[in-house]
Amino acid sequence: MAKNNDKTNVCRVLDSKKITYNVHTYEADPTLTGEDIAGILGEDADKVFKTLVTQGKTGAYYVFVVPVKCELDLKKAATVAEEKSIAMIKQKELLPLTGYVHGGCSPIGMKKPFKTFIHETAAAYDTIFVSAGKVGYQIELAPSDLLSVVGCKTADIVC
Repeated sequence: MAKNNDKTNVCRVLDSKKITYNVHTYEADPTLTGEDIAGILGEDADKVFKTLVTQGKTGAYYVFVVPVKCELDLKKAATVAEEKSIAMIKQKELLPLTGYVHGGCSPIGMKKPFKTFIHETAAAYDTIFVSAGKVGYQIELAPSDLLSVVGCKTADIVC
């Protein structure tokens, strides 16, 4: 649990649902990659996930949560979302759409719920890491808890 002055919206959502989690912080630096952050956390990069927001050809938005060292396969993403095609949204669209900034986007607590998919490898771990909704903050939680809170599905969505 986070101290009250460290709580992000993600923490508040998890607290309200009585989900167990740990907050990990690091010095925010825009040059850090997801793999750098995994190293700072002392964790395998396969357990640290990034949140990507996309838009389908129909105009619907989708969220994909993938290991930081992997790339989202847009064809696989389109298939699981039942879209003809999927494209990443522009960075300037992220904050107004989700309430989160680039580097601090979490699948938990977005302004509106979007259909969300997490890469199937998450299920192989007792806990995984995702952004806590603020640059420099990560939360560690059970993948099953993330699935239940966000209502996401697992799928093979990486290259």
